[in-house]
Amino acid sequence: MTAAATTDIVTETINAIRFLAVDAIEEANSGHPGAPLGLAPLAYSLYTRHMRHDPSDPAWPDRDRFVLSNGHASMLLYATLHLAGYDIPLDQIRNFRQWGSITPGHPERGHVDTPGVEVTTGPLGQGFGNAVGLAVAERAAAARFNTTSPEVVDHRTWCIAGDGCLMEGVQSEAASLAGFLGLGKLTVFYDDNFVTLSGPTSMSFHEDVRHRFAGYGWHVTYVSNVNDLEEIDRAIAECLEEPSRPSLVITRSHIGYGSPVEDTFHAHGSPLGNEGVESTREALGWTHPPFEIPAEVYAHVGELVAQRANSHDTWNAAFAAWQSKDSDLAAEFERRLTGKLPDGWDADLPSWQPGEDAIPTRKAGGLVMNALAPTLPELIGGSADLDPSTYTYLNDSGHFGAQHDDAQPGPGIEVRRDWAARNIEFGVREHGMGAITNGIAAHGLFRPFCATFFVFSDYMRPAVRLAALSHLDGIFVYTHDSVFLGQDGPTHQPVEHLASLRAMPNLWVFRPADPNETAQAWRVALARTEGPTALVLSRQSVPVLDPDRVRADEGGYVYADGDDVCLVATGSEVSVALDARDLLAAEGIAARVVSLPCWERFAERPVAEQHAVLPPDMPTLAVEAAATFGWERWNVDAVVGLDRFGASAPASVLAEKFGFTAPAVAAQATALVRGA
Repeated sequence: MTAAATTDIVTETINAIRFLAVDAIEEANSGHPGAPLGLAPLAYSLYTRHMRHDPSDPAWPDRDRFVLSNGHASMLLYATLHLAGYDIPLDQIRNFRQWGSITPGHPERGHVDTPGVEVTTGPLGQGFGNAVGLAVAERAAAARFNTTSPEVVDHRTWCIAGDGCLMEGVQSEAASLAGFLGLGKLTVFYDDNFVTLSGPTSMSFHEDVRHRFAGYGWHVTYVSNVNDLEEIDRAIAECLEEPSRPSLVITRSHIGYGSPVEDTFHAHGSPLGNEGVESTREALGWTHPPFEIPAEVYAHVGELVAQRANSHDTWNAAFAAWQSKDSDLAAEFERRLTGKLPDGWDADLPSWQPGEDAIPTRKAGGLVMNALAPTLPELIGGSADLDPSTYTYLNDSGHFGAQHDDAQPGPGIEVRRDWAARNIEFGVREHGMGAITNGIAAHGLFRPFCATFFVFSDYMRPAVRLAALSHLDGIFVYTHDSVFLGQDGPTHQPVEHLASLRAMPNLWVFRPADPNETAQAWRVALARTEGPTALVLSRQSVPVLDPDRVRADEGGYVYADGDDVCLVATGSEVSVALDARDLLAAEGIAARVVSLPCWERFAERPVAEQHAVLPPDMPTLAVEAAATFGWERWNVDAVVGLDRFGASAPASVLAEKFGFTAPAVAAQATALVRGA
């Protein structure tokens, strides 16, 4: 290793990024110095030469978005943002990874709001998927709002990803879709440093990354030396000339550059220690004590960033001109930025009457979506190749993406694509779909949804968790919600999934009992902006409840009253409980039936209101075709549930075998009353 100890201002600034990171990690005695030491030139180049951004207004709508997918390198981002003038003062750099700081171990938004951080990254590959989602949102917004010149939506998404990101399956799913869609304003720098946490990449990773991404439909180029800023400039210029393909820049760096552990896994995730820090300072010619940054460095970065921020003033003028020409569309743009829904957006919410044909809640959900979509232009999304089963296709809204003129559709099939369409065909890519949905939500101009079978929520759980952590308002639609999907068998029958998702903080889980509860659940999900919502819907038909008595928006409510025993249920089991109530009445037992479609919403209500619905002194039997874990929080006396995997058989047979019939529930309730 050789490193020139020059003192020109550019080198001094790049070293300032490096040593702010190193010193913060030493102060915390925790962190990852390797990537900041290696990638500081790239961060410097992006923030001072290429990105459109304004530290005085980090949420400026047409800013470029930057995602650090290898989020363990967070001090690279914090140091760069600090020098660029974002509101991350030096004491917050010194407070890295400490209680209450805005410089947590991995970048966060929502849970911790750090200026300049677009998405929460850490689990490798998630940020890559978020970047794809941000790029999707930019293209969709441009198609919607660019009605004049200059355009009001014209920004790019930049991402840095490491070897770990490239190995995770979520990245492959997201990259494949990005190439298919033709997201030309997405540029990813792959930090190709040949090292992972536990050793050289040669132990586990020997792919031809260039040809893999070329196969996805990406443009691929190289930076052979990350310390060569002109080479970075050349690669970026090449990417800018690729309007119809996302770009991957394979960037050669040296993890732990300048340190005694350069190019080894020892540089990845541990402080360098006093001797290591001093050796690195000497090798790179950094003579300043910890956390001391020369005034000329701040001045140098400030001058360059001010030039990048000039584009904000240009955009303000363009927006004002557009606003005067197209005030209605400009008002919609501003409304969507605030997260406010349009006046009367739910006026066409469907309603069903008792006596109408029973239908699956998945089908009811599709009818609700399509009833609301005309008044909610921000609603966008799709399924993991399951629209005919999830009913989540927006009618007359087209297929999102660049048109593939050389595509070979099947006989009689013609698919025309454009950026203004609102249906995203995610393909069989649940994990990537979740991460991309989070990116769309983080962009700020859309309310995204995505859909798959409930059992496959496990494939996308990390993305759902990050949505909850980040306070993103995406909607996750899960159909085929129980063993009653029937003959596909236990591989496709969710059992433990409700309990699993209910355990996740800040995620609201709705399992509606009928079409009217489904409509109300959609209304709550769209109105909720502080976190994501999961809608868990049935494959089988369910009877229609009286809309005048349905109050799913309260989380839990008394649908039918009684004083002797309480039957509390969710989803399709509410109708079973109601039938059991009739049987109990014939035996002289007055049963209360409570529908509890959303535990999280119900838990927010005052305890007195909860007790009015679920009286603590009334014998209570819970009924839910899922694992019984978690029902104890509602002080139930017994649960008709399913603490085993299902079986392959018709739904009616499964109901009989597993005890989810009215006579079986009535028998358990009778025993509970007589034993009370």
